[in-house]
Amino acid sequence: MSWLNEPLLLGYLSTNRLEISGFVTGAVCVYLNTRQNAWGWLFGIINALLFMVVFYNSKLYADTSLQVYYFITSIYGWWAWCFGGTNRQKLEVSGLPASYWWPILGIFLAATCIWGFLLGRFTDASLSYADSALTVASLVAQWMMARKYLQNWLIWIVADACYVAMYAYKTLYLTSALYLVFFVLAFYGYFSWKKQDLTNPA
Repeated sequence: MSWLNEPLLLGYLSTNRLEISGFVTGAVCVYLNTRQNAWGWLFGIINALLFMVVFYNSKLYADTSLQVYYFITSIYGWWAWCFGGTNRQKLEVSGLPASYWWPILGIFLAATCIWGFLLGRFTDASLSYADSALTVASLVAQWMMARKYLQNWLIWIVADACYVAMYAYKTLYLTSALYLVFFVLAFYGYFSWKKQDLTNPA
């Protein structure tokens, strides 16, 4: 059984185990988020730690840094959902203010170009611009989710569909399958939250 000592094989098996753990914790996290259950953020924290390692090993450095952001915003989101509402009450679902959309679009375009250029110029990153665009979109969507803005799910729907393709291309097949699950859950989350959007009761 000496073949088990091969570094590449051991590295693959280690990454595979992390992907499986990430698959489970990620699916639980997003499902609980669709149900507006604050415990989903705990699974989000664990999921972020697992995928930091997976993406770093795959040279997806923008996604690696994204997991650091997920880790921090998961802690914030847990607090905000429990105490971020009026008079420190539970935060309720609302629509993203219309005045936020243009600044968000500007930030997305600028950050994608800058991040993609830096990764492509100074690192051995793979798919630097695509990875950066999806990372920035995820940054925005995660912040919107932490604030319980309904439209976070629309951004996740688009981003998750693109992630499915990117991770399959990078042979992270379990991660690609996980994002397919996320894609389906994002539709469920949108229509579930829409029923409770206080800024748009209809």
